[in-house]
Amino acid sequence: MSGAGELRARQPKAVHSALTVLEEVARCGAGVTAQEVSAGLDMPRATTYRLLNLLVQDEYLVRMPDLRGFALGRKVVELAHLVAPAPPPLAAREVIGRLRSSVRGGVHLVRYEGDRIRIADADPDFPLSDAQRIVRRLDTSAIGRLLLHELAHGGYDWSGLVQRPFRDAEPLIRDVERLGYARQVGEVTPGHGCLVVPIRDDRGGLVAGLSLSAPSERIERPAALLDLLLDGSHQLQPLLV
Repeated sequence: MSGAGELRARQPKAVHSALTVLEEVARCGAGVTAQEVSAGLDMPRATTYRLLNLLVQDEYLVRMPDLRGFALGRKVVELAHLVAPAPPPLAAREVIGRLRSSVRGGVHLVRYEGDRIRIADADPDFPLSDAQRIVRRLDTSAIGRLLLHELAHGGYDWSGLVQRPFRDAEPLIRDVERLGYARQVGEVTPGHGCLVVPIRDDRGGLVAGLSLSAPSERIERPAALLDLLLDGSHQLQPLLV
């Protein structure tokens, strides 16, 4: 960073603070304001503004056209390309391709890494309606709710990963426990929903999810669609772990 001289006297705390601000912008999404970053991190406004300006100077962030909000900049995008998840192996893509040809709806493969979601293979014919929101707020989508259930059962503090109050998120976790898969209807796109079945490693850890997005009535009564997804997840398991 060009402001390294400024930060040197307070390293490594200042560097950590700058990275924390960068992570908060990434988590909140394009358009987040300095005030929102400050509140989200419980960081003094003056410190937040100084770090945001430094990150903009060095192109890790950019200002939105309205000059109020911020978004990830060119350097972050370049770094993301370097660490982007590898595409699924050919055999896995063939399994997913057969599923897509046999159902009317979007079939997506996601990877789970700790408390993060990575879109490994999105259906090009039925794109995810709001990928940023899906990976950022775990309670809004079936993809996120499956991970939320996993984190809750692992004793992880997931309260900062949801947009609704704790008491309203708990029933979503119980729903996954009861069904063995996660579902969401009408929350991301009115009249549509999604469900996702887990793919686990040999020790039972959640590593991936196979998701279907479709009209609400098909998600509420999945019947044969659920069987197809479960069969697909069983085929994918040895190819992904």
